[in-house]
Amino acid sequence: MPFGQLSLKGRALKLLAAREHSRPELERKLASHEQEPGELARVLDELQARGFIDERRVVDSLVHRRAGKLGATRLRQELQAKGISDEAVRDAMTHLQASELDRAREVWLKKFGGPASDAHERARQMRFLAARGFSGEVIRRVTHQE
Repeated sequence: MPFGQLSLKGRALKLLAAREHSRPELERKLASHEQEPGELARVLDELQARGFIDERRVVDSLVHRRAGKLGATRLRQELQAKGISDEAVRDAMTHLQASELDRAREVWLKKFGGPASDAHERARQMRFLAARGFSGEVIRRVTHQE
C-alpha cells in the first residue's frame, strides 16, 4: 500500500468516526477499495467483534437525529435502506408510533405557525407532512386541529 493511502480498516474507522454506519452500508461504501477477496469481510468482522459496528446504535442514532423532523414511515424507509434488520426496524417503529402525533404537530407548527386559511393552503400543509413521512390519520388530525 502506497504511503499516505488509508487501509481498508482505516477507511472503515474514518467512516465510523463521522457517524454510525450499519454493516451493509460499510460493505457498500468500501467494496471498491477491497484489494483481495474476503478482506472486507474480515475487517468488518473484526470491527463488529470489537463493538465498532452496532446495529442498535445505528438505529438509535438515526432516530435521535431525524425523528424531530420526520414521520415513522420515512424513518422506516431510511432504516431499511441502511440494511437494518426487520426486527430492529419494528422495535424502532413501535416507539416512534407513540409520539407520531406530537412530532407531526411540532413540525407543522414550526413550518406553518397555525391552521390553514383555505382548502388550497390545507392541501399544501398536508402534502408537506406526507412528504415528511407522517401517516394520513396523523396528518388529518394535525391539519384539522383535533
